[in-house]
Amino acid sequence: MQRENLVDLNAFLAVAEERSFTRAAATLGTSQSALSHTIRRLEARLGVRLLTRTTRSVAPTEAGERLLGTLRPALDNIGAELASLSELRDRPAGTIRITTSEHAANTVLWPALERLLPAYPDIHVELSLYSGLTDIVAERFDAGVRLGEALAKDMVAARIGPELRMAIVGSPAYFETHPIPRTPHDLSDQQCINLRMLSSGGFYAWELEKNGREVRVRVEGQLAFNNVRMVVRAAMSGFGLAFVMEDQVDAQLKDGRLVRVLEDWCPSFPGYHLYYPSRRQPSAAFALLVDALRWRG
Repeated sequence: MQRENLVDLNAFLAVAEERSFTRAAATLGTSQSALSHTIRRLEARLGVRLLTRTTRSVAPTEAGERLLGTLRPALDNIGAELASLSELRDRPAGTIRITTSEHAANTVLWPALERLLPAYPDIHVELSLYSGLTDIVAERFDAGVRLGEALAKDMVAARIGPELRMAIVGSPAYFETHPIPRTPHDLSDQQCINLRMLSSGGFYAWELEKNGREVRVRVEGQLAFNNVRMVVRAAMSGFGLAFVMEDQVDAQLKDGRLVRVLEDWCPSFPGYHLYYPSRRQPSAAFALLVDALRWRG
């Protein structure tokens, strides 16, 4: 491939992803007029229109979308191969981007990073905290963290944490005016604090299980949040029952600020896994991080 083709394709990729000649020119360190000339030259050479331009926006044409879908994976693979060359260095180096929930970041990722990073100053880690599901390839993350769920067939999963357990809790003040639930059916008569899921947009259905019998309960109450810390805070203030990770209320259960109910309906389940594309060659830095995170309990 001729050098000018590589330059022009890189210019097209920047404009198509930024949806702006101005922002793309700033990213590439060139002028807007020079970038516009480059795109016209590429379109003339290929004989097709790649971008639709208006006074307010820039968007790929059908041909542009097709080219974009080919270029991004190819360049990502090249970038990954270049990053893997860091294995030739004396010290692993590079930036690792991970998408994760706040709970996993606090309980699993940060303890491992706190031990690992001081010894490897050339490794840089970016954690993006988001509780919804993320397409790590499309969003250009190196890895993601999920609970032990089914993953896409082209992903590798490594267990990085212990089994987890949910807990249904309420404050002593709440139970002064409400009966203690004995079965999941009793939750329909309770004030419960809902958690809205970022991935689906709906409220989380409480998943309970006992002796192999699984029950999903849609609860109702006066309050709903998209943040677990607020759910716990509302429960401590007596506004209803909360359904949260056991370790998120461990201190409150020990000192009596919260009381646990239906404990026999909350068995443990597989904990967090790190997942990443199987086709991508891991860099020395990424392999080191995976090994540091791997659960050995």
